[in-house]
Amino acid sequence: MSPSPKTVRALRKALAEGALRPTELAAEALTNANQNAGRNTYLWRDETWTLVEAERAEKMPRGEGAAFGDGRPALWGLPISVKDCFDLAGAPTSCGVQFYRDLNGTALHDSWLVERLRAAGAVITGKTHLHPLAYGITGENLEFGDCVQPGNPTALTGGSSSGAAASVLEGSAVAAIGTDTGGSVRAPAALCGLAGYRATLGRGNWQGAGHLAESFDTMGWLFRDLEDAPLLGSLFTQERLERRTAPKRFAVIDAAFLHDCEPEIVDSLERTARELEGLGLQRGVFDASWWAGAFDIFAPIQASEAARIHAGHFRDIEEGTRKRLEWGESLTTGELRTLRNRHADFRQRVQGLLASHELLLLPAAPTARLAAGADHSQTRARILRYTSPFSLAGVPVVTIPCSSGGMQLAAAPENDEALLQLAAELGARRKAAASQLA
Repeated sequence: MSPSPKTVRALRKALAEGALRPTELAAEALTNANQNAGRNTYLWRDETWTLVEAERAEKMPRGEGAAFGDGRPALWGLPISVKDCFDLAGAPTSCGVQFYRDLNGTALHDSWLVERLRAAGAVITGKTHLHPLAYGITGENLEFGDCVQPGNPTALTGGSSSGAAASVLEGSAVAAIGTDTGGSVRAPAALCGLAGYRATLGRGNWQGAGHLAESFDTMGWLFRDLEDAPLLGSLFTQERLERRTAPKRFAVIDAAFLHDCEPEIVDSLERTARELEGLGLQRGVFDASWWAGAFDIFAPIQASEAARIHAGHFRDIEEGTRKRLEWGESLTTGELRTLRNRHADFRQRVQGLLASHELLLLPAAPTARLAAGADHSQTRARILRYTSPFSLAGVPVVTIPCSSGGMQLAAAPENDEALLQLAAELGARRKAAASQLA
């Protein structure tokens, strides 16, 4: 939004006080759009449409009460980007593939999620870049170009919510809607120095949205400030939820798991653990040796479900993704039955860990940077070794940005609110510490 990025809450407060208008904020956001080297943060945007949306939001009547005292929803007037796997009426939905963009034409109706955003008065700035079919972790895309970080053309954003991360980095959105199947919010957040939130599996409604693998697909956000986490997380719930008891314990993954992790990220893990202790949480350690098989459970189930969704269209999809789809289609009923049983057992064991420790902490990726143009043939398996265990478990995860990389903090299913509140408290503690050093 400006050379000094503003938080969701700071901007919303300025809107409530009349110091900013939605149309002014939208115009400023639009000037920042597509500022990465590939000019491809967005796969679809229409400045006129966005400004009309801002005018519509501006006309929403003022009231009293609510989070910001003006009676309007918490996201009112805020520039928000949406991953291009959610329908927006009048725009195409590509899912990162030109074939689907052309086949589907313009959507006739808003997806559930876009409908929720517009009803809340959020101003959608466009539909963002993604790895083809949301089936990848790097943000590379042969058809629409690789997504590199604004201001850092030598580094990929990570994916598959690649444009979502880029939109927040460049200031064309104050927060961005992403999806996370195997790490598609968590990895870009960690690689781009952003906060991320992946919701409990099953939160939100996928009407009008493109699935990749229904057993793992979750909705999520990328944003800058951990203190904004509770406000953003409320979008995916249709009912007022009881507040869960604040966690008192967490466990850090054992050192043996981190054998391929960059030393700077291991240091960030330790610093984050100390920060959680500073909030009064008791630290433990958990053994993750049995996580070695997580990717081998996750990848074939994901491939099988994706193959079913995209059946009949494999030849229209780039080779790397097509091969995974063909592999998924080749899996037998017996193989899938065995995998489903292993998945259920794995999920139960992770939930047992969470019952003992409440929260689990580990890096979101073993590296802090993905070089643009490098060979990333092994990158997916390397990162998903860290992220797929929580995908199998279907649990909520916050990505905590660090000086190097980002950390995953996971809670038990449906403990999203307590997790998001803890993230906000960590964000506030960091600001207090920084102000003392200033």
